Amino acid sequence: MDSSNRMGDLEITDPQTMRALAHPVRLAILERLGRDGPATATELAPDVGATPSVTSWHLRHLATFGLVRDSAPGPDRRSRRWEAAARGFRFDAPQDPADGEGHSAARELSRQMFLRTADLPARWAAEVEPGLEPEWRAAAGMAHTRITVSADELAAIEDAIEQVLAPYVTRDTADRPEGSRGVALLRYALPEGENGEGPAS
Repeated sequence: MDSSNRMGDLEITDPQTMRALAHPVRLAILERLGRDGPATATELAPDVGATPSVTSWHLRHLATFGLVRDSAPGPDRRSRRWEAAARGFRFDAPQDPADGEGHSAARELSRQMFLRTADLPARWAAEVEPGLEPEWRAAAGMAHTRITVSADELAAIEDAIEQVLAPYVTRDTADRPEGSRGVALLRYALPEGENGEGPAS
């Protein structure tokens, strides 16, 4: 596998596919399918904030772009089950500065993804952290580190982080140690502007 995609993610380069995914319900669908496995539109609906019929429409739209696909039928063979086409996905803004459509699509998908996770740390702190066992509470938390690097160095840092994470992302369920549980790792790399402009931190 290409070392730039150790996670086995679906690589999105087409602006239309980026725009298709840049929707809160569709992002929620992919997240739920990736976390919990195949499901019907009816099973997904409560988790993605849409009715079963609307969820079904979004699933068919995602399938048009190869982001989800039919899964093996469940006990009720009349219900269509869906699965994510890959473990995760990744995308980059085009290298060509003249590709306005590609840049706009990548920016909108990034914006929707940021919005989707914006309040996740606060909800975790309020709803989950108080009930964690001491060992999990000690291992959890946040790091906010500011570094001064070149673009190539930042890319190398991101690559090194993925090299560490990849074995945990791709290992089989049977290989997970007893007591394992899901952990959301939110990773932002937010370069400042040319003159040092950036959000207050």
